[in-house]
Amino acid sequence: MFDFIMKDILGSPAILVGLFAFLGLLLQKKSFPDIVSGTLKTIMGFVILSGGANILIGSLNVFGKMFEKAFHIKGVIPNNEAIVAIAQQTFGKETAMIMLFGMIVNILIARFTRFKYIFLTGHHTLFMACLISAVFATGGVTGVPLVIVGSIILGSLMVLMPAILQPYMREVTGTDQIALGHFGSIGYFTSAWIGKRLGNKAQSTEDIKVPKSLGFLRDTSVAMSLTMVILFFIVAPFAGKQFIEKELSGGVNFLVFSLMQGITFAAGVYVVLAGVRMLIAEIVPAFKGIADKVVQDAKPALDCPAVFPYAPNAVIVGFLSSFAAGIISMFILPLVGLKVIVPGLIPHFFTGAAAGVFGNATGGRRGAIFGAFANGILISFLPALLLPVLGSLGFEGTTFGDSDFGIVGILLGYLIKLFS
Repeated sequence: MFDFIMKDILGSPAILVGLFAFLGLLLQKKSFPDIVSGTLKTIMGFVILSGGANILIGSLNVFGKMFEKAFHIKGVIPNNEAIVAIAQQTFGKETAMIMLFGMIVNILIARFTRFKYIFLTGHHTLFMACLISAVFATGGVTGVPLVIVGSIILGSLMVLMPAILQPYMREVTGTDQIALGHFGSIGYFTSAWIGKRLGNKAQSTEDIKVPKSLGFLRDTSVAMSLTMVILFFIVAPFAGKQFIEKELSGGVNFLVFSLMQGITFAAGVYVVLAGVRMLIAEIVPAFKGIADKVVQDAKPALDCPAVFPYAPNAVIVGFLSSFAAGIISMFILPLVGLKVIVPGLIPHFFTGAAAGVFGNATGGRRGAIFGAFANGILISFLPALLLPVLGSLGFEGTTFGDSDFGIVGILLGYLIKLFS
């Protein structure tokens, strides 16, 4: 039963967000049909978002395999899910307890301080709980002290990270109704900070002028399709016709397959944007009940695709800039004595795209490019610096990808060493 509640209910972002929407509508004493409709549409919005993300991930995984084959790249690929799956076998119970009590600490901090953020990205809560329990357990902190300390740290991070981003989040959304709850916050903050100093917000990525004959590029989906098709067409010949048709496409011609993968990627982004719009349209009014009755002025802190609809062009600019930084970092890392981190397309897309949106909000086109590039550097170097900490835990083969996991893991690792 405990595993069912922790993993299947609270660990499922769609159900977690739906539960908060249900509670919010119930507290507003909405009618039964409104409660059912609002709750189901909130969950549906998240399911659509996740479906789009899965389409994207499928296309990115194919591109990643082609890229590795084309350029013979070997190294560590950051993967949050892989390391959590390994750690759950050893620290499963501690992780679940820290996650549960961390969420309670989050609500208490929001209730009694001026930081009114409720973190709703359940899978990132689980990942961070796992990282904290693993690092502390190796320092000899176990049992009740581990759960108490871990819960306080997790609950504090669930409020702190949305709070430091909120001034920039207001610039992205133009409102103060939603926050960002995603543990790539340091990358987004850095991007917005750099954008403010190096860019010009008047020159937005969304106002890029194109000649009349290329007017179709004003459509974000078309521009994104063409960009990704070109990338696939560049890499495909290097990966080889034989490899693609034998290992990836099931016999479909490698150029036709590449064309369809590029368009599939853009279709995934389209579905993500539709899901986010539906989710925000439902969760914001539903959250009013929680804001009025439980946590005054509470704001839902949502997953990173929540910012994509505010600057769709910045999404693709941010992804490409972050990925370029990942490729450059891959060659620099061994020169400074660190392990090679292969640029993972999935973290570079999701965090790079969000970083591009933040950079664009504060610094326009230059902000999106330089800000997302800085995010790409961070998510290349931080996982490499985190590897020695995780290596002592027996996880030499993989590492966390997003920036906050790197910062928190490194800091906690060195603190544990200091006091042990």
